[in-house]
Amino acid sequence: MRTTSTDVSRSTARPGEIPPDGADRLQELARRHLWMHFTKMGHFQHAEVPTIVRGQGCNVWDSRGRQYLDGLSGLFVSQIGYGRHELAAVAAEQAETLHYYPVWSHAHPPAIELATRLADLAPGDLNRVFFTVSGSEAVESALKLARQYHRVTGHPGRYKVISRATAYHGVTLGALAITGVPALREPFEPMPGGFFKVPNTNQYRPAFPGLSDDVLTDALVATLEQTILTEGPETVAAVFMEPVQNAGGCLTPPTPGYFRKVREVCDRHGVLLVSDEVICAFGRLGRMFGCERYDYQPDIITTAKGLTSGYSPLGAAICSDRLIEPFLEDESLAFAHGFTFGGHPVGCAVGLANLDVMQREHVIENVAANGEYFGELLAGLRDIPIVGDTRGDGYFRAIEIVRDQETKERFDRADIERLLRGTIAPRMVELGLIARVDDRGDPVIQFAPPLIAGRDELEQIADTMRTVLTEASAQI
Repeated sequence: MRTTSTDVSRSTARPGEIPPDGADRLQELARRHLWMHFTKMGHFQHAEVPTIVRGQGCNVWDSRGRQYLDGLSGLFVSQIGYGRHELAAVAAEQAETLHYYPVWSHAHPPAIELATRLADLAPGDLNRVFFTVSGSEAVESALKLARQYHRVTGHPGRYKVISRATAYHGVTLGALAITGVPALREPFEPMPGGFFKVPNTNQYRPAFPGLSDDVLTDALVATLEQTILTEGPETVAAVFMEPVQNAGGCLTPPTPGYFRKVREVCDRHGVLLVSDEVICAFGRLGRMFGCERYDYQPDIITTAKGLTSGYSPLGAAICSDRLIEPFLEDESLAFAHGFTFGGHPVGCAVGLANLDVMQREHVIENVAANGEYFGELLAGLRDIPIVGDTRGDGYFRAIEIVRDQETKERFDRADIERLLRGTIAPRMVELGLIARVDDRGDPVIQFAPPLIAGRDELEQIADTMRTVLTEASAQI
């Protein structure tokens, strides 16, 4: 049944300001019609739907006029912050000039220019850019490209993919099969075959306890190689890994050489290495790409999110020259894959403008200068009894909470739900901070502020969390 709508944003003093009756109407319409992503919708039958109406800098405001420091950049997206009129103007100008045309046997200037820009920025021979709309689609594209590449180069048996336990790589069916979070796969099983998981780099709860970092690195890499050998190298197409693993709580490599050794294993067995940088690219770790931060050369980088700072949807798979070579040598051959809105003119124009802002305002240098300080601020919270570990890199950090610091004893499922979603999450909101509570691995709170955030914002995050976690600890 069609609902009569009311434009609740009109006749306000400024964009985003909602009169009280308009805010109530928004709640009514949201409960009736909106199906939010990854959301337990039953909770909002009687609870207010948080409704963000505007943003400026590192802050956002809800429909009731409450201000929040966005400590998650929306969803690891808003690198240059909110309210950037220059990006809105670029989007409008491009929409007036050429609002849409597909990159299916055609091109347009924004796609050409952004592909060239990304090729210039990406390391090594990553000079070919396949545009998508989202990160999941970038990962899906990398998966399909890896399989077709091996097929057209005479290795049709290479279809298997290896990724790490608890890692999140997206929601499309192929990307979901690569994902290492069983609870996300279970509702949609059976999954496609040929996907295998190896231990991740969690150093707080390592897969091989009691080892030094160097020995742990060797053990993890040896397990990867053994998996390839067990499955048969002639059947393995690619390995997918994030520079810093998101799910599980910002898991960093145990040593600087970890990824170089992974690269060596892949080269030894003819396997492609995909660096999933949907979160880690575009400055999140203090370098343009996460693989540069950890000194390894992938065959494909998958990106999205920070590519446009969220001012327009856009993703990309940035690929090695050698992956397109068979498609150039045979004029009858095409990569049999694409998206209606991949390489959208507005998205590409916004991506170019976003990179301009990042360069002009030295945004990545800001992360490099303050990322370690952010880590120190969060590490300072370890005097709170439930803080077990603080970890991460750059502006991508996490706190793991535990029942007992000394033994690392975990909370049971009921206590996790009560603490994370019943206590910590709402208290952060009350104190004006948006961050992420997550229990896809062990319970963590994650932080990924806009890359323009300075020390004041980082200190606000740490101060707020001291209050929140001290109060939560007192309830144990």
